[in-house]
Amino acid sequence: MIRKILLSLCLAAVTATFGMPHAAAQTRTISYDVQKIWDNGSHCAFTSLIRYKGRYYCSFREGATHIFDDKGNAEGKIRILVSKNGKRWEPLPLIGKEGYDLRDPKLSITPDGRLMVIVGGSIYRNRQIVGRIPQVLFSDDGRTFTDPVPVELDAAASSGTDWLWRVTWAGDTGYCVNYAMRPDGDADVYLVSTRDGIHYDHVATLDVDGFPNETTVRMLPDGRMAMMVRRDMGDTRGFWGVSEAPFTDWKFTRMEFRVGGPDFLPLDDGTIIAGSRTYYIPSAHKTALYTGKADGRFREALLLPSGGDTSYTGLLVEGDTLWVSYYSSHETPNASIYIARIPLEALGIEQASKKP
Repeated sequence: MIRKILLSLCLAAVTATFGMPHAAAQTRTISYDVQKIWDNGSHCAFTSLIRYKGRYYCSFREGATHIFDDKGNAEGKIRILVSKNGKRWEPLPLIGKEGYDLRDPKLSITPDGRLMVIVGGSIYRNRQIVGRIPQVLFSDDGRTFTDPVPVELDAAASSGTDWLWRVTWAGDTGYCVNYAMRPDGDADVYLVSTRDGIHYDHVATLDVDGFPNETTVRMLPDGRMAMMVRRDMGDTRGFWGVSEAPFTDWKFTRMEFRVGGPDFLPLDDGTIIAGSRTYYIPSAHKTALYTGKADGRFREALLLPSGGDTSYTGLLVEGDTLWVSYYSSHETPNASIYIARIPLEALGIEQASKKP
């Protein structure tokens, strides 16, 4: 079922007469749609969203719970949904790998036109994590996928316990951040690059403290690269980084809020749309959308219908509409998958500035 949500925006023009303000306000109602696209009783989480060969694809992890099943096993699998119109979604067969908990499947399109899925591969023994080996798989037609295979990481950007998180392609080169676990429970983060989606070379060691982990990298319209980094120790506030080519020298800004499952999308006019979990009320997390600029300053633009275990957005702009995939457990015991379609003007953005 598609639910239509109404927003009332108040547009005011203010003038001053003898020092006293006079306001003429006009109220306009804007609606947006939210649709639950997957709910089969499993715990479904960590989404990604893309358009490939004229169809929409949404990927996520499907498992018994957030990690373990009732036997103590962690063997989450990849579910990919495909749709012609974004309203009716068809599930493709589950993709798993024996002994692995496959998490955070993130979609991208390689320079040679294949649909690629980069995945975190966690290995558990007796409910304890004993390894993290990132996996990757590909499809030529968006229907059948190769088996997940381990990526090959430059030793200078690896601890042997690694997690690659969302690849962004710029020309023939893909970029992403690896967060490499340390024995003390903290992590180091490295920018890495790839030409084939399998082999990843060290580009830069990033100066971020406080257990940095999930990081999205995107290209800005002016050719610079930006990244949003989740931190889970210290003050836990997100880090926003910007760098010019060759992306070895990074300037980081401490953000005003904590991020979880961060994603962002730069528009051609310099506006940045971001999605993240909110932590303002510790017992009542939500999925929020933000707008900002390349200086790292963001404002909260919209809270999506969500709650409990939630967030990990995928973002896509189609014309004047923002598409958002996310997961949430506000309606079901285990998390379900949702798609929201939101006019850009509801976020204070006047017109589309990002081609699909």
